[in-house]
Amino acid sequence: MSRAFVNEDNAAAQAVQPVERQISVQPNYVTPSGLTQLQAKVAQLQTLLGELNALGELADKQREADLQRDLRYFSQRLQSAQVVTPASSTTKVQIGSRVTFADEHSHEQTVQLVGEDQADAAAGLINWSSPLGRALLGAQLGDEVLWQRPAGDQLIEIIRIQPA
Repeated sequence: MSRAFVNEDNAAAQAVQPVERQISVQPNYVTPSGLTQLQAKVAQLQTLLGELNALGELADKQREADLQRDLRYFSQRLQSAQVVTPASSTTKVQIGSRVTFADEHSHEQTVQLVGEDQADAAAGLINWSSPLGRALLGAQLGDEVLWQRPAGDQLIEIIRIQPA
């Protein structure tokens, strides 16, 4: 197609629009600290957008579009948040519980079950609806559960449950 038929204003506007973040179909269960994190994230994004808007024409349009997208996402997540009561059981795994389990080689690992937006595997914060989270949720102290992993199923034993 000839360049004469390209509307440069539309092409520039389309380049600025980032891909929308996907909203999970899972219930948006959050721990009390997860709710606080969502509220802080929305406030931070609103502040950043305000600072960009103050720059007027000098504002980075791509950055502004990215921040608006993220604000739409986190605002929706905040609206749909269902705060769970803090985990209190030491015998049954709940959202918010800190769980220590051992594999067949007696290798221990401790994780905490949290909401999707709070999850951070490197910090041991595991989404309750992940394969590991689903295996642990509702299990009781001493139970052996099957963790269905992409690398292969693994039998793990719940050895400690701590309220968070």
